[in-house]
Order: sequence, then C-alpha cells, then structure tokens
Amino acid sequence: MTSTETTGTEQAIGTTQVHRVYINATPERIWQAITDPEWNGRYGYSAPGEYELEAGGAYRSFATEEMKQASAAMGWDLPEVIVDGEIVEVDPPRRLVQTWRMLMDPTAAAEGFSRLTWQIEGPGQDGVCRLTVTHELAGMPSLYAMTSGDNEFGAMGGGGWPWILSDLKTLLETGEAFPKG
Repeated sequence: MTSTETTGTEQAIGTTQVHRVYINATPERIWQAITDPEWNGRYGYSAPGEYELEAGGAYRSFATEEMKQASAAMGWDLPEVIVDGEIVEVDPPRRLVQTWRMLMDPTAAAEGFSRLTWQIEGPGQDGVCRLTVTHELAGMPSLYAMTSGDNEFGAMGGGGWPWILSDLKTLLETGEAFPKG
C-alpha cells in the first residue's frame, strides 16, 4: 500500500465550497439583500452588485472609491467592474444560479468563470431560513484560496464567503453591518 501526499493547491483544484448560514429573516428579505445593489453594497466588502434577473442576464459587482484608493496605495489599479458573470437560473426568492469571475486579481481572472448557487430554504417553525452558497471551483486554486475564508483576513481575499455571509446575516438581523475600516 502506498500513500500519496498532496499540497493544499492540489487539494483545492477539484473543490466545491459549500457555505451555510441561518438567518432570522424571510426568504424575500434575504433575496433582496443578495440581488439589490442598495442592499448588497452594505455588507461583505461593500461592493454593490447589479443583477439582470433573467437567464442570460448580466451580473456585475463594482469597486467602491475606498477599494480604488486602497489599491492605489498598494501600487496597483483596480478595474471598475471587479466581478462579473451571467445569470443561469432564477427562481425568486429561493434560488439563483450564476457564473462568477473575479476580475480584480489577474491570476483569479485568468482562471475564468466559476459557478455560484444561492439557495434559500425555509422559514422553519422558528422563522429562520437557511441560506446555502455553493461555489464550484474546479481547477481554480487562486479563486478557491480567496473565497474560502480559511486564511483569516490574510493577503488572499480576507474572510471570503464566510465573512460575506456572516455580515449579511448580521445586517438582516440587526440592521447594522460589520464595521468597515
């Protein structure tokens, strides 16, 4: 019997990330927080995203002035559109499937489009809904590292999906997002 050792990058190549959060909000409020730029620009990395909510419609997330200034201070320019994609499936307020490409990092951008699924279930008897985000990242080690949240606010994208979903939950339940700064 032989054993094979793999590096973190090799393990990440075929990985699908699944993130779940339980939110004390209606499916409609969660859906609005995901798809409405007035809401989705208030949590996570505060980059508003626009959805054309029909199959084949566009998705674009835009850099904020704060993001542009921070990037300039580090010596590199940030594109206006930092994430783009296309809507694959829409079933409001339960399911949204889209492609997703990170444009703000050249390595991640070169990896191409991933597939992102938002699934809202509930509410249960307690009024709580379950939001599941499934991010299919086969062959995308850089994007996997950026979105996993396993790097604890390091250089590879901060807290990733765990950070974004925790902030979304906090905003919907308390009316206030995490402090930015």
